[in-house]
Amino acid sequence: MGAVTLRVGNLDAMIAYYRDAATLTLLSHDGPIAVLGRGSTPIVILQHAPELAAAEPRSSGLFHTAILFETQAQLAAAVYSVGTTHPGSFTGSADHLVSQAFYFNDPEGNGIELYWDRDRTEWSWTHGQVEMATLYLDPNAFIGEHLTRDGQAHPSTGTAIVGHVHLSVGDVATAREFYVDRVGFEATASLGGSALFVSAGGYHHHMAMNTWNSAGSGRRRLALGLGEVDIILPGTDDIGALNERMSHFGVQTRHDGQTLGFDDPWGNQIVVRTK
Repeated sequence: MGAVTLRVGNLDAMIAYYRDAATLTLLSHDGPIAVLGRGSTPIVILQHAPELAAAEPRSSGLFHTAILFETQAQLAAAVYSVGTTHPGSFTGSADHLVSQAFYFNDPEGNGIELYWDRDRTEWSWTHGQVEMATLYLDPNAFIGEHLTRDGQAHPSTGTAIVGHVHLSVGDVATAREFYVDRVGFEATASLGGSALFVSAGGYHHHMAMNTWNSAGSGRRRLALGLGEVDIILPGTDDIGALNERMSHFGVQTRHDGQTLGFDDPWGNQIVVRTK
């Protein structure tokens, strides 16, 4: 997965949150666009759009951007940083068997997951479906066990990437048809008719779609919140093949030879590119 673009009302406040609380680095700031990430890897792109209104309640859009940390120590440093600078933004935590995760809302209500993956050898698969759960995870105990002095002093050290992107959608059956049957992801897990998890290459999930806050929602109107989701493919040939696939299914695309853009059934903008 590539960077997630967010349309924001207060650019300065959002930069401060992702930089000073979520421990990302400000990679560039050019007028209304700010890019934050780790190293040379962009994770969140903030697009200043103060003319837009907030998204309607229970609409489709972003459920959360999930930032994957390489080690538990790096995750603990980020969780500690958010918890001490913006404690009111914490919304929960869980052990999902494949990962340990902590959840927050940024100042404009966009969901964030900060997480660490267990080694793939510890994941359990049955008939092509990965076993995941939602078990209690004490954030204070996690921080106490894994936070180091160096991590506390230098919380932005280490690598991080967008591990997955979780969307709010109107219904799961349509999401499965679009993201599995058309885009080509593999379904890796589902929660009845309320959530679907999909991936490529045997990961537990690169994207997820749920109806927990958005059941029955239709196409989004232009609003603050999710701007676009980037998906990274190995080469331009892969992008060309996906464009042909989407055209076969009658999905309108925007293809310039280097990137491929299209909307899902709820108007969530997807852009596919190479590194």
